[in-house]
Amino acid sequence: MNEIYPKWAAAHGVLIACPVNWYQAPSSLKLMIDRLVCADGGNPDPTSTGGKDPVKAKRLELAGWPYPRHLAGRVFSVVVHGDAAGAENLRRILTDWMSDIGMIPSGHLALIDRYVGYLTPYATSHDDLDQDADFQDDVRNAALTLIQAVKDRRSGKLQPADRGLHEARPK
Repeated sequence: MNEIYPKWAAAHGVLIACPVNWYQAPSSLKLMIDRLVCADGGNPDPTSTGGKDPVKAKRLELAGWPYPRHLAGRVFSVVVHGDAAGAENLRRILTDWMSDIGMIPSGHLALIDRYVGYLTPYATSHDDLDQDADFQDDVRNAALTLIQAVKDRRSGKLQPADRGLHEARPK
């Protein structure tokens, strides 16, 4: 996470593309999401708490921590693919998570779930993925939509609808 977190914090846009594994995100993606807790209201500065000193961390939070949303305002795209079931659920979960931490969806074409090689043998699943030109076009559109949203966000054309508002209960 010491390498990944700064990349998330520096990114203007994020595209997550992944398979669905038994109705869930791949374990490596889920681990990264869990470790991004500091990106949503957490403290990204370990020096203020002496690393992971819980007494210092509690004192800092109880002194009036503002719960900063470090990734808010970045745009995102999500592409989930599966071969049998669960792709739409995972796409919604990832979209909900990213929206909940203040990120902005890039648009309709940027949030997709598709089935590739639906109910065909695992032995040929990579071939199915390589040959599915429509799915490849969907992924390309998700990336292009993200690029346009980043440009619009950086130029000020894309603004979050809730800008200027503050959550009544930030945590």
